Amino acid sequence: MSTSMQALVLNRYNGPLELTDLSRPAPSAGQVLVRIAASGLNPLDAKIRAGSAEHAKHPLPLVLGIDMAGVVEAVGAGVTAFKVGDEVYGMTGGVGGIQGSLAQYAAVDASLLARKPANLSMREAAALPLAFVTAYSGIVDRARLQAGQTVLVQGGAGGVGYVAVQLALALGATVSATASTRDLDTVARLGATPIDYRAQTVEQYVESHTRGAGFDLVVDTVGGATLDASFAAVKHFGHVVSALGWGTHALAPLSFREATYSGVFTLYPLLTGLYRSHHGEMLSAATRLAEAGHLAPRVDPRRFDLASAELAYEALSDGSARGKIVVDVA
Repeated sequence: MSTSMQALVLNRYNGPLELTDLSRPAPSAGQVLVRIAASGLNPLDAKIRAGSAEHAKHPLPLVLGIDMAGVVEAVGAGVTAFKVGDEVYGMTGGVGGIQGSLAQYAAVDASLLARKPANLSMREAAALPLAFVTAYSGIVDRARLQAGQTVLVQGGAGGVGYVAVQLALALGATVSATASTRDLDTVARLGATPIDYRAQTVEQYVESHTRGAGFDLVVDTVGGATLDASFAAVKHFGHVVSALGWGTHALAPLSFREATYSGVFTLYPLLTGLYRSHHGEMLSAATRLAEAGHLAPRVDPRRFDLASAELAYEALSDGSARGKIVVDVA
């Protein structure tokens, strides 16, 4: 096997992605070497590339790519959960100085990985990790959603929202989701009740969909004014979760409902090294849901590889994406 590999290296923020020959990494204790087949891109990747993600610093020179799917090529000392040839996926790098997935190989912490769903392609699997971990952290870990509860997903056709809708439905909830006009059918096809947030005020859709009571759980995937709207849409003693709760918000609507709020910071295990095994556990749950037919990503049909990854980033940023952008690496 060659001791080198190709990777896309960023030498300055907002600079070009340069196809570069690097030394192929070797797995340390607790790691596996993965031959990467596909790299899923997220809006966060574009922010990291621009150097604007203060919470996700990635020192230069860097290899981007948080999500990946691939095949185990070698196993480090102490790893028993995986063997050579296993198909795996995970949210494994691209932040905090950890090599990302826009490379042919990566040595990754085995606890961050799970077995790839057998019924999903590598491209589909690479589109899931960050979105699913974010959704699961909020809906299951923080809100402890129960069957029969009502859920509102803000941004139900987005990367995290699309997965959150499916997870909440799989858990037995009654789900509504906001979307733009062009995406209302997408939300409906998932089994959720679509809400055109431009055509109705918060008060109007709370009245029409919950008879004014509000939702047991509101999942915010948008932030800003949408988080404020979420505080106004939650039920008495309900719960709001957000992965983008970084602004300044008035808590009065939440307090008057005696409701609670939780923030989700999906990168914490990657940046700190703590609780990484729970990422693997969450993705194992995703595998079970996908193989049972309850979970599938929405993947943009356009194909990109390492040589055309610049175009993938353009598609990520220009609003043209219809689903997750995935770069083929293998």
